[in-house]
Amino acid sequence: MNIEQLDLNLLVTLDTLLAERNVTHAARRLNLSQPALSTRLTRLRDLLNDPLLLPSQRGMIPTERALELQAPLHDAIEAVRRVIAETSPFDPANITATIAIAASDYVQYSVLLPLLHILQNEAPGLRLSWRTIDTARLDDTMARGDIHLALTTPETAPETLHMRHLYHETYVAIARPGHPAIKGRLDLETFCQLDHVMVSPEGGGFAGPADAALAGVGKTRRVCLSAPGFLVVPDIIAQSDMIALVPSRVAENRQGRLQILPPPLPVPGFDMALVWHDRTTTHPLHRWLRDRIYQLMRDTAQTR
Repeated sequence: MNIEQLDLNLLVTLDTLLAERNVTHAARRLNLSQPALSTRLTRLRDLLNDPLLLPSQRGMIPTERALELQAPLHDAIEAVRRVIAETSPFDPANITATIAIAASDYVQYSVLLPLLHILQNEAPGLRLSWRTIDTARLDDTMARGDIHLALTTPETAPETLHMRHLYHETYVAIARPGHPAIKGRLDLETFCQLDHVMVSPEGGGFAGPADAALAGVGKTRRVCLSAPGFLVVPDIIAQSDMIALVPSRVAENRQGRLQILPPPLPVPGFDMALVWHDRTTTHPLHRWLRDRIYQLMRDTAQTR
């Protein structure tokens, strides 16, 4: 093979196909039609004199030759990307790209809305694809390039991924204005007597950090609604006599529409972190976005 006649796009195509092992997924990542991708695969087979990927019921199976090529090919392509990135000045204002971010609905309160204001001013050509986080599959989806960045709690992040601490979150109690049982403060007895809404990200759970804290003082509460996310909780509370414990960032923009009160007993908060795969560690755009989110959270913490 004459390497001077080799099209680098073919190698990028093979690297993507070996990572995805699925023509549809690989075509989507490369912004190609499936026929165009199939044409590239045919050229690769001719160049390397090997089938490379064989069709199966669950996608494509790499040949032994393809498996031998996978690691050195990926390393070589990443090296080329790094060289180009280091020699090309990075200006977020001139970037046109899409970044896929995985997070819970709670993060929309704390990160997404202020981040959008920054991107509109500093990187108007950058689009965000907001995805529901699945921590059990996060390593795989990041390795394939389906997800570029995630925001989650450190204990749920796979150990194989990079992580940077963002902030510590605390809980507050919320109730509707004019609640008949709450007159500007929430004592422990009232807290236990009222009906509660809680969030169970996995769905269907009726016990959380507050219940563990109550058990420590010999108390219980009644949870009458378990919701999968925080977005709906403030509206439910505003229209009922139920109460809820929510992260403080969920409640802070609803002053006047809700009573926001300290919990009547200590309830442990949680940490939030940025998580990413090694494949994006040195990429200028991804590095800039991670730094921008980190600085945004530092600035926000100083003004709270």
